[in-house]
Amino acid sequence: MSAHAVRPDFDAVTGTEQMAHLIGGLLTVTLITAVAVLVVAAVAWAIATSTGSWQAAARARVGVLVALAGAILAGGAVTWTNWLLDTGAAL
Repeated sequence: MSAHAVRPDFDAVTGTEQMAHLIGGLLTVTLITAVAVLVVAAVAWAIATSTGSWQAAARARVGVLVALAGAILAGGAVTWTNWLLDTGAAL
């Protein structure tokens, strides 16, 4: 019995290339938005901390954490998908 590489047939569905471009564009927008929110929240956190507004500082800190989580999840989704495709091909 010979081992055959099992790979998904992305050509079996029409419009796959356009979908890949759309997903890539959405990922780019997601990462740019996450970085922009991270910068704004970090600046707000610094200003709120320096002025003694602890409630605003706490909200800005949550904004920083949410932006970091969004960027990590967006980047991690691509990495995880590529890992799954490579693992499936190796089976």
